[in-house]
Amino acid sequence: MEWFGRAKITFTHSASPLVFKTRDGGKTDLLEICKSVTPPCHLNPVLFNGHLQTMWTVTKDHGPQVYYRRRIFHADHKKYTGTFAVDFVVDPHADQDPTLPPRTAYYSEDAFARIDSDDSRPMLIVLHGLSGGSHEVYLRHAIAPLVLGDGGRAWEVCVVNSRGCANSEVTSGVLFNARATWDVRQIVNWARRTFPNRPLFGLGFSLGANIMTNYVGEEGSACPLKGAVVVGNPFDLQLSSKALQRTLLGKEVYQRFMGSMGFLQPVSLFPGLVRLTVLIAAANMKRLIGLHKESLMKHTDLPWDRIRNVTYLYEFDREVQ
Repeated sequence: MEWFGRAKITFTHSASPLVFKTRDGGKTDLLEICKSVTPPCHLNPVLFNGHLQTMWTVTKDHGPQVYYRRRIFHADHKKYTGTFAVDFVVDPHADQDPTLPPRTAYYSEDAFARIDSDDSRPMLIVLHGLSGGSHEVYLRHAIAPLVLGDGGRAWEVCVVNSRGCANSEVTSGVLFNARATWDVRQIVNWARRTFPNRPLFGLGFSLGANIMTNYVGEEGSACPLKGAVVVGNPFDLQLSSKALQRTLLGKEVYQRFMGSMGFLQPVSLFPGLVRLTVLIAAANMKRLIGLHKESLMKHTDLPWDRIRNVTYLYEFDREVQ
């Protein structure tokens, strides 16, 4: 970081970035495109490191007023059964469901039956971070420019909530982890059939970034997405976890809060320190699993006595994942 909050921006890229033709017949590459669209980064000079920036976000819960309609999908996978909730960005409404996050209500059967379209508006499929959901402030800030413009929604957007997150029910023993690509795959395929002319794009944050990366890798050249962006991706989950355990702050603050209180997600390393993206989860993992105890006791044999004694995130992973 440079003086007075003017952060230095660097680009890590292939030695031979993808080459594209421009509309005027010239050539450019992916690196130059990224440089041209990346705005300058002006940070608050008082919040001069990742720890202070993360702590500050916990004190506020503001952000763009994004409205959703929810649809519960039944998994079409023979092994990974159950249901999951998808929240679609819609025009403002007054139908707040008290059982759902703010500004969210269920689709009626009739309204959802008419959701298909032949339009060519681009559509973004979003995955949130650890234990979060469509209501998260970082997520709403990211999609707001696409859906809240003066000329109406330039994009269509939906958020695939991880099972049990964002006030969704758990209806099987299948939960989620970084390799849980089955729900996003089902939604991408559903969107391809339902909106045949829309170019589809993916966006993932933190743990959702890891899931999105795994999905794109598994699909390979057959991936229906035109492109995907991952933000704060903990590419090596074990490395990230070990890095958090190496320092007092990492273990006793971040690992403890993520495991038993849970509001942060590790993303990468930065000169020997753990850097954390500004991601605030609505519920902690231990409490999240407790909210669905009745359902999980019906469908799994999780060791509840040991889960109650979990303090750190790596302990939670050991007992549950």
